[in-house]
Amino acid sequence: MITLEQAREFFGLSPFMADLGVEPVAVEPGRMVTTLAVRPRHLQHTGFVHAGVSTAMADHTMGAAAQTLAAPGHWALTADLRASLLRAAQGERLVCEARVLKAGRTLAFTEAEVFVEHEGQRTLVLKASATMSMASHVRAVAPARGGG
Repeated sequence: MITLEQAREFFGLSPFMADLGVEPVAVEPGRMVTTLAVRPRHLQHTGFVHAGVSTAMADHTMGAAAQTLAAPGHWALTADLRASLLRAAQGERLVCEARVLKAGRTLAFTEAEVFVEHEGQRTLVLKASATMSMASHVRAVAPARGGG
């Protein structure tokens, strides 16, 4: 069983997720929940959260959910990703809930929902699904000091 602290360490291995500000807040086998405090840098030209932010959040959260079920020495890598943007996101925080639908030896099938929280209301803004390759030919590397 992966702990929340281990999930946070896993997200820390991805400089892009750390830069975006995506943080795990709940984990159990085959499930992961992450949040992101929306900042001006996450917005596109019309003031809504950029679709790339919510899609990247969903992708990494689904991968992390798959990683909770990975065999030792295996890492979840996205092989196929589909995202449906249901409405523009405008609010204070994004919440992503991801789960593994089916985990196999070499593939894991996942799905996620991203919600925006605004003035006490929670609204579904994105649905995604991904196939994760459970790869043994890669390894995690610590991010370089100083970013970039």
